[in-house]
Amino acid sequence: MTTVARSGELVNAVIKAYDVRGVVGEQIDAGFVTDVGASFARLMRAEGAGRVVIGHDMRESSPELAAAFAAGVTGQGLDVVHIGLASTDQLYFASGKLGCPGAMFTASHNPARYNGIKLCRANALPVGQDTGLATISAEIVTGVPAHDGTPGTETTVDLLADYAAFLRELVHLDDIRPLTIAVDAGNGMGGHTVPAVLGTLGPVTVVPLYFELDGSFPNHEANPLDPKNLVDLQELVRRSGADIGLAFDGDADRCFVVDERGEPVSPSAITALVAQRELAKEPGATIIHNLITSRAVPELVDELGGKPVRTRVGHSFIKQEMAATGAVFGGEHSAHYYFRDFWGADSGMLAALHVLAALGEGQRPVSELMAAYDVYAASGEINSTVADAAERTDAVLTAFADRTVSVDRLDGVTVDLGEHAWFNLRASNTEPLLRLNVEAGSQEEVNTLVTEILAIVRA
Repeated sequence: MTTVARSGELVNAVIKAYDVRGVVGEQIDAGFVTDVGASFARLMRAEGAGRVVIGHDMRESSPELAAAFAAGVTGQGLDVVHIGLASTDQLYFASGKLGCPGAMFTASHNPARYNGIKLCRANALPVGQDTGLATISAEIVTGVPAHDGTPGTETTVDLLADYAAFLRELVHLDDIRPLTIAVDAGNGMGGHTVPAVLGTLGPVTVVPLYFELDGSFPNHEANPLDPKNLVDLQELVRRSGADIGLAFDGDADRCFVVDERGEPVSPSAITALVAQRELAKEPGATIIHNLITSRAVPELVDELGGKPVRTRVGHSFIKQEMAATGAVFGGEHSAHYYFRDFWGADSGMLAALHVLAALGEGQRPVSELMAAYDVYAASGEINSTVADAAERTDAVLTAFADRTVSVDRLDGVTVDLGEHAWFNLRASNTEPLLRLNVEAGSQEEVNTLVTEILAIVRA
């Protein structure tokens, strides 16, 4: 029996460019998720898959929704392997290790009332709008056809120890100097994975903060990209005398770094550091960076004899380029870091291990270690609510016409002003927002450009 057809407006609001995400009870419920599971299983079965691995985060609604998705999958004749509580990169590990598609139940850094699904093919290959989500959306709107064969089975495995051992084999920390590491898990899945990965390492002492799994996020949002959510970690680093601070988002696929002074380290600088380490292992390799990552990254890659490749913002674009180019590593401004050794998928934990290895192999503090990679000043991403993003963008281009060296439109508009100064304006795909990123040789120049551009954007 075909499932009940659903509103196209609702489906399009929930099934987004890269994942499924919405408010539980209003946009997402068990019935909807069962349909998504059934449609995903049909798509994967057509591609030859026989089973799907499912993980979930610590949100109150996650176990129920994961079970509902599994019912949709098994109803279509595919087997399900449950790994239970997991970080998103642990789910990618499971997809790679088991060689099967996967589904991770999480809304990442979103507030507690949200939940969602991150889907992947076998070996953690992405599923986005152009590679499956549009097909799933259309099928849910019209109704998912029933499967007339034998239902699949469900089993449960614990892969946490295997995940931890796999990462520790990629980056060895056994011989580094002793390090004290303050870690803010934000009541998210870092509280599950950090003890497994770092807790048994002899040279490492972990000072934990908010490791209790709690999907209501009682202490602060699990979104380290917002500076206010780093304050507690910064204070802990200073108070404990830790060598470094790490902050994970809700599903622990992103990792942010704070130095020994409690100062945030730019994700672009982390990208440059890891790129250098990967190029040392494989000279001439390709490194992916998105277009709002600091220009220091491609400059360093060029200097080291690697091949920098610039992409649009968004994990599906990075992963596609990783696969197409055979890139060894890729980094984004948002602290997503992608590794060929990790099936081309992103792992904040693996990036953190690289940083700890670089720190522990020498005697310099984090601030000195990262200074070589933090070359330019940047604004970070600044959002403005606008009625007409295209019109406001054109107004900015007109105002800067006499100072513009070049403009490209790979993703929004990137305006090169010369002398290491540039800015990017991108419209959001889902909200009436215009996103601004500025980089220049000094913070004063960045501030001046931000003020001038925002005056036009928000006029």
